[in-house]
Amino acid sequence: MSPAPANRPTYNAADGALLDVAETIAADWAALGVRGAFLARNLDTAEQLGFDIDHAVPLASVVKVPLALVALDRIANGALDAAHPVTLDPTTSSVGPTGLAAFRHPATVAVGDLIYLMLSVSDNASGDALFGLVPVAEVDARLHAWGCAGIRVRHRLDHMYRCAAGAAGNDFLLAQELAIRDDDTGRHTIETLDPAHANTGTATALVDLLQRVWRDDIAHPAATAELRRLMGLQVFTHRLAGELRADTLRVSGKTGTFLHLRHEIGVVEAESGDRVAIAALTRSDRRANLAPDIDLAIGTAARHAFEALRQ
Repeated sequence: MSPAPANRPTYNAADGALLDVAETIAADWAALGVRGAFLARNLDTAEQLGFDIDHAVPLASVVKVPLALVALDRIANGALDAAHPVTLDPTTSSVGPTGLAAFRHPATVAVGDLIYLMLSVSDNASGDALFGLVPVAEVDARLHAWGCAGIRVRHRLDHMYRCAAGAAGNDFLLAQELAIRDDDTGRHTIETLDPAHANTGTATALVDLLQRVWRDDIAHPAATAELRRLMGLQVFTHRLAGELRADTLRVSGKTGTFLHLRHEIGVVEAESGDRVAIAALTRSDRRANLAPDIDLAIGTAARHAFEALRQ
């Protein structure tokens, strides 16, 4: 495999003013040692701005959004019962710092509440329990049938951690170092960071998905309505909503974090009626479990984009 190309963003904007915003966001990210893709689109005017919007990126927990949509569609069509109880055993469930993944004792939770936990606190155990009911292949096939060609679902959430552990043991910093090195070489030691094997999506495909969800133009309308509601309950608001906290704004989103990846997708809605869908997909060149400056840069990008695109 050839080395990854140099980071020269390809910009997408309707006019010079929007192009200036996209270039500013890319420059701010580069100054922090951040590469990635960004797209913001006004859902009503179709105006947009961004860069590298068609690059396939490993999704980390952002994949929970399409998983939730497929599960909610099955519920809406009567193929899955939201009240169906599922028992999770912490000795066999997926790892993670939140939700059922952090439990020490078995717990029984209804399917509908698994979806809530997966989206609100990004619970990996709930996500993989849902993959047990709606298999990976079914999610991927349903997305394909809906025309979501730029999103691929290939593995469960716990596979990310198994691949990282296989490459670096329990040394999380080593796994980060490998991830950063492999971005430069294009040869991925950790399989779930390789776009050829990972759950992936492009900024374009993810914003397209959000647009269709917000317009009830995909799946069952009851499923899209519930997905909008649940994404509005996300607890982690330190990225996309970081600089968009106001009584007149509503931010519905989903983060994704794994090793050097820090993502968020979501929709910003104003009382005025403005609706802007955003996908911010980043990877950094530093070994750090916490990077509040990168989280802030995502929030700053979202604010600049929303202000530029609102009418």
